Amino acid sequence: MRKVHFKGVALPYLLLLPQLVITGLFFFWPAGQAVWQSFLREDAFGLSSEFIGFENFADVLSDPSWLEAAGRTLVFSASVAALALGAALFLAVQADKQIRGADTYKTLLIWPYAVAPALAAVLWLFMFHPNIGIFGRMLNAAGIAWDYKLDGDQAMLLIILASAWKQVSYNFIFFLAGLQSIPKSVLEAAAIDGARPLRRFWTVTFPLLSPTAFFLLVVNLVYAFFDTFGVIHSLTQGGPGKSTETLIYRVYTDGVMNLNLGSSAAQSVILMILVIGLTIVQFRYVERKVHY
Repeated sequence: MRKVHFKGVALPYLLLLPQLVITGLFFFWPAGQAVWQSFLREDAFGLSSEFIGFENFADVLSDPSWLEAAGRTLVFSASVAALALGAALFLAVQADKQIRGADTYKTLLIWPYAVAPALAAVLWLFMFHPNIGIFGRMLNAAGIAWDYKLDGDQAMLLIILASAWKQVSYNFIFFLAGLQSIPKSVLEAAAIDGARPLRRFWTVTFPLLSPTAFFLLVVNLVYAFFDTFGVIHSLTQGGPGKSTETLIYRVYTDGVMNLNLGSSAAQSVILMILVIGLTIVQFRYVERKVHY
């Protein structure tokens, strides 16, 4: 095949320019603003500000309620990632089998990915609302006191289920693509050697699928930390009694509702550092078990 070479060095940078402008405008500039604002104390209207150094960070890290929200966020994020990955892997394995209507199943499983987080929350609200939800009314009729608006554990369970459901389709696409890329001859050789289906999966299929699983683990944890705001806001608004207030929702509460801009900016910077640190730990230790 004949290669095409462009003369000059300006064209590659010109082609990259739109993406660089978008990244700088919608990521680096807001991130820089948040970092600078985290060192300031501002009034509620942003008319005056005072440089106070790391005082906002010290106040946040010494606040017991913030530490409780951090622990709650870790439990929430780990639960969402585990549930979304496990369900998607199971569905991908089933869809990869030679069954009638497999293409229809795959299409239906991909559809939820197009649903916005806030709309996903509304769907689960209509299903599990204690008064109008079909499952909520069934649970109460069965003698189970279901009301996620009053019970913090039930509210946490509901936002975990709704957030994980929203992410299953995304994981399913990658897992299915990974399964279809595994040579059938490898699985047939393992079957000839006498390996049962479950043993073939854990000793052959899953190790070959580990790069995909590792990538999705990183993506799902980032999703659980940042992109679940819409689900929480639409379902529980951090309640009842702050039982579902995660770090990302606390940033919104302090910044938008309480107008504590400096503290909110400091919390967003700390959250960004936590996620970056968690990602580094995953690449440092979890990636060792990945078979490329």
